[in-house]
Amino acid sequence: MIKNIFRHLRAKIFAGILVTLPLGITFLVLKFVFNTLDNILGPLMPPVTIYLFNREISIPGLGIIGFFLLLYLFGVIATNFFGRKLVSWGDRLFTAIPVVKNIYTSSKQLTDAFSVIRKGSFRQAVFVEFPQEGNYMLGFVTNELTDLENQNKVTVFIPTAFVPPQGFLLFLPKEKVLVSHLTIEEAIKAIMSVGIVTPHHLSVPLSGIGPQKESIENSKEMNYLNSKIEGGP
Repeated sequence: MIKNIFRHLRAKIFAGILVTLPLGITFLVLKFVFNTLDNILGPLMPPVTIYLFNREISIPGLGIIGFFLLLYLFGVIATNFFGRKLVSWGDRLFTAIPVVKNIYTSSKQLTDAFSVIRKGSFRQAVFVEFPQEGNYMLGFVTNELTDLENQNKVTVFIPTAFVPPQGFLLFLPKEKVLVSHLTIEEAIKAIMSVGIVTPHHLSVPLSGIGPQKESIENSKEMNYLNSKIEGGP
C-alpha cells in the first residue's frame, strides 16, 4: 500500500516537473532578455512616468522599445545601397580579426541558414528512398529542372547539418519523391531533434512507392508552390 502511494506520488511529481520545467526555463530566459535590454537601453530612453493613486510610477520596458527601434534603424540602413556596402565592409573587417573571426563567422552562418529557410528555398518537405530501397529519409525539395532527355527532375536536399548547411543533394524523378504532408518547420524540428519532435502518425505509408502513394508529380501542394514561385505573390 505504502509503495503504491510513493509510486503514485513519484509519477505525478515527475509529470509535474516535465510540465513546469519548460515553462520555468522560458520565463527565466525571457526575464533575463527583458532585464538585460532594459538595463542597457533604458537609460538612453526618455523617462516616462504616470500618476496612479497619487503615486508617480515609472513605466518599465522602455529599453525593449528602444531595442526594436534600433533593429528597425539597422534594417533600414542594411537594405539600401550604401547600407549594403557598409555591411560588406563590416564583414571583411570582422573576419580579419583573429578571435572575433570565429564568433562572427559562426553567428553569420546561423543567421544566413535561417534566412535561406525563410526566403522559401525549401519548397516542400518530402520522403525519398536513400541510401537504398526500403530506407526513407526526410528531405526538402529545392528546385526543378530537366535533363538532356527533357525528363523532369527535382533536386532534394537531405541535410546532415543546418549550420553550416551540409548534406546530400539528390536529383530524382518526381515519381520517386513522396509528399510528407509536413510543413517546413515541422520537418526541420524533426531533423534537429533527431526524431524526438515528430507527429505520432505519418500521413503517408513508407512501404515503397506505388500507385496508392502520392508523389510530388501529382501533388496539389507542390503545383500550388510552383505557381506561386513562377507567378509571384
